[in-house]
Amino acid sequence: MDEQIIQENAKVVSIDLEKEMKKSFLDYSMSVIVSRALPDVRDGLKPVHRRILYTMHENNLTPEKAYRKCADTVGSVLGRYHPHGDASVYDAMVRMAQDFSLRYPLIDGHGNFG
Repeated sequence: MDEQIIQENAKVVSIDLEKEMKKSFLDYSMSVIVSRALPDVRDGLKPVHRRILYTMHENNLTPEKAYRKCADTVGSVLGRYHPHGDASVYDAMVRMAQDFSLRYPLIDGHGNFG
């Protein structure tokens, strides 16, 4: 009985694999660029920057507090919000501390900070 229903409702669409791969890859890459690689128009931050700042806020890392190790913040970001490699988080933190990268540095880097 089940096989008969499946056969009646089954539609196999023949498509060109090369065309479908091109279309799917282009759609995916554009969505990645728009959602992750380009800064948001509202605040100029990428998602990784926003995750770092939010984690620092959650960890109560404010300007009047003592400096903390960068690895502590990076580990918190990776553990909570960014389950990818740590290199992008470190790079983003260094960029946010450099006065020549941003008009207003968002992090006060201490020590050898890029």
